Amino acid sequence: MASYTCSFSAPLSLPRAAQCSALSPPPSYCHLRRPTGGLPFPSRFRTLQGPRVPTPPPLPLKILCARLSRDPVTKESWEKSILNSEVPVLVEFYASWCGPCRMVHRVIDEISADYAGRLKCFVLNTDNDSQVAEDYEIKAVPVVLLFKDGEKRDSVVGTMPKEFYVAAIERLLES
Repeated sequence: MASYTCSFSAPLSLPRAAQCSALSPPPSYCHLRRPTGGLPFPSRFRTLQGPRVPTPPPLPLKILCARLSRDPVTKESWEKSILNSEVPVLVEFYASWCGPCRMVHRVIDEISADYAGRLKCFVLNTDNDSQVAEDYEIKAVPVVLLFKDGEKRDSVVGTMPKEFYVAAIERLLES
């Protein structure tokens, strides 16, 4: 029974023996050769030298989730940041342990970039500032509240597609 080993020259952090079984490189990177003689299993793998393949340049990345695009708000800063704001405000109520809240974070990050200058976006951790959450009858997270002229105008409860948030924001900005 013939078995083959595989090695390739792409720089990876895995040991050579693990590269072949774990990563399955494209055929152009893989060189096959019969193992030598009847040596025990670990000894029959040999490092094969193939042609050097140039490393492609890194691809440009678009940052979709930037924590700095939304400011945290607390009970102490609530009145100044939310109620006295001249610009419409979006507040995301979340908890650090909440999985769906992480999905909403990503959507709100995109929205805050799209509506920069026309809408302020804030986050409030309901574990740290439960009094504010109680004042607005937040029973579960994630919840997004929209404020204009210091009063609550709309809310989106739960994890929704981006279009739901955008529609609520557009209604807020038109009113």
